[in-house]
Amino acid sequence: MSFTAIRAPLRRQALSASFKRAQLRTSSFRKYSTEVPPATKSNTGLYVGLGAIVLGGGVAYYFYGSSSETAKVASTALKSAAQSAKVATNFVPTKEDYQKVYNRIAEVIDDAGDYDSAVFVCRWLFGPVVLRLAWHASGTYDKATGTGGSNYATMRFQPESLHGANAGLHVARELMEKIKQEFSWISYGDLWTLAGVAAVQEMAGPKVPWRPGRIDGFESHVPPDGRLPDASQGAQHIRDIFYRMGFDDQEIVALCGAHALGRCHADRSGYDGPWTFSPTMFTNDFYKLLFDEKWVWKKWNGPKQLEDKKTKSLMMLPTDYVLTQDKSFKKYAKAYADDVDLFFKDFSAAFAKLLELGVPTQQFVASESWIMQTVDDQNS
Repeated sequence: MSFTAIRAPLRRQALSASFKRAQLRTSSFRKYSTEVPPATKSNTGLYVGLGAIVLGGGVAYYFYGSSSETAKVASTALKSAAQSAKVATNFVPTKEDYQKVYNRIAEVIDDAGDYDSAVFVCRWLFGPVVLRLAWHASGTYDKATGTGGSNYATMRFQPESLHGANAGLHVARELMEKIKQEFSWISYGDLWTLAGVAAVQEMAGPKVPWRPGRIDGFESHVPPDGRLPDASQGAQHIRDIFYRMGFDDQEIVALCGAHALGRCHADRSGYDGPWTFSPTMFTNDFYKLLFDEKWVWKKWNGPKQLEDKKTKSLMMLPTDYVLTQDKSFKKYAKAYADDVDLFFKDFSAAFAKLLELGVPTQQFVASESWIMQTVDDQNS
């Protein structure tokens, strides 16, 4: 059965008392169109043409034709200027074109097959890993240096693709590559972040404002390792990571709510297990379970993690449990456990901010962000 056919009733179940936990435990425990617009078959000619205007004639052509590192860096600067010129002249794909990409992402996630290959067989398990791709591609931003973030889609390159925090994300990148081949005009940064928006919205989450404008960079733009959260650490580490990006305590706790989706895999992060009983439904259950369940340290040969004492089927990372121990974090986590609408509102704002980190404002094609329609919106 297609995800499209079952999405709406599952949403209603997730938000009603009839969505019974016992049923979810059994069913959801698991190991973790469109044509391309004819006038925009490729960005190459556009960038070269606009680049020639920005920097002057043959210089631009040299940058795009040379393979030297200096030329690559100059080429990226040229493309950034070209992107700004595109915005100024409105020479860009329309919102409707990006909606087609969104729809294709939802379709590919639906048809991708069972990502986890475990007991819970469903064709929309790719949603959580696609969300993780968008998160990790954006969460490397350093506001002090202006480096990292979603602008250059640098996870395409080593060593970033091999960073421990990105283990397993080749699955999502390969899935997105299928869409990139179909819509060659979209940048990888725009594609990955739009996929994150689609994953949240199509799994019953809030609408997330988004706008395009990211460009693709080179290996020289790869940020250093260690900019993403280390799950074994405590409150100070979390603040160091998120404050570096420009987030405050409230936004930190809101973004942690993405752990409502998916699960950890022992063969990737070393940790194992889902955070909630409904890991493919975007809810505030992550916060509810943090406070409602009794958590104990798991006795196993893996890294330190917690498990729920009652069923031993759920897990929490040390950085998750900190939300119940730190006074400031706890205040927001408890508020989100009590009010799903508040969580949705705050997550939407924080996630939209995350996805734009590292992107110069002049590159965006719209002064205001867009709300992309879900598949259900379009079919209603």
